Order: sequence, then C-alpha cells, then structure tokens
Amino acid sequence: MSQWARENVPFLTGLLSAVALALVFGAVGGAIPSGVLPRASDAVLAALPHLNAAISAGAIVTILLGWRAIARGNVGRHRALMLSSFGLFVAFLASYLYRLILVGTVEFPGPETVYTYVYLPFLAIHVLFAIVCIPFVFYALLLAATRPYQELYHTRHAQVGSVAAVLWLVSFAMGIGVYLMLYHAF
Repeated sequence: MSQWARENVPFLTGLLSAVALALVFGAVGGAIPSGVLPRASDAVLAALPHLNAAISAGAIVTILLGWRAIARGNVGRHRALMLSSFGLFVAFLASYLYRLILVGTVEFPGPETVYTYVYLPFLAIHVLFAIVCIPFVFYALLLAATRPYQELYHTRHAQVGSVAAVLWLVSFAMGIGVYLMLYHAF
C-alpha cells in the first residue's frame, strides 16, 4: 500500500469507521430510501435473518481460528482467517442493511417484561459492542495492510487486534442471541 496510507492509518481508520457507521445509522434512521435498491422476493427477504445468523456463526469460528493461528505463530493462516472474518462481516452488514432498508426493523414477538428487561438491554449491549469494534477492526486491518508482518511487532496491531477480536466475538455472539429471541424463542 502507499506510503501515504501507511503514515495515515489513524486518519483512514476514522474515515472508514465514519463511513461504515453513517451507512448503518442512515439505514436504521430511514435516510436511505428503499427505492434505490432492487427488491428481492419475499422468500429471500425472509431468509436473510437466518443467513445472517449463519454468517455470524462462521465469523465467530474464523475469528477464533485466526486468534489460535497467531498464538501458534502461523502468520499466513492468521492473515487469511482474519481477512475471511472481515469478508464475513462485510457480507453480514450488506445483507443486514439491505433487509433493514427494504423491510425495516423486526418487532419483538415476546412478552413485554422480557422485551423491557431482557431483550432491550441485550440489544443495547450488542449494538454498543458492534459500534465500538468498528474502529478497532479497521485500525488492526489497516496496520496489517500497510506493513510487512515483521514490522507489525513494532506497532499496536497485536493489542488493538486483541481488543477488536474480543469485541467482534461478543458482538457476533450477541447478534445470534438477538436473532434467537426474535425468530425462535417466542
């Protein structure tokens, strides 16, 4: 990658994080009109939450395997698995936002007490972790993309990557919990 990108990882992290979060908040807030997207069939739209849960489970596996690979010193496998994790994250986000823009949010089908005291706090923590992990993920990925792996030992890649991995894992796992509450528990 260019020298400019190498020297501006924090700026690029902020820019990419802002763009990603603007897309999410724009979709959630209805700022992205559904008419700009082609509409899939109702069957496809109904299948997307289930697909997203599977993508999330796959991402959990690749993150854990990537963590294990680097702990064993296998840099190539770690890189491939973390890039796979990021690819799964992008696929999840595209699918989630697509459905959100076309269909909207899903109403909680369970009892009001569960909604108030279990679902909403659980969802809030999931959303918080999902938001907070974005800059950590971008920073770790940008450091790795702009440097040979030998130089990464002289950066904060390992520390930031560890925080990113934990936040990412918890967010994906809680996302599956949200899915289970919305589509299976009630």
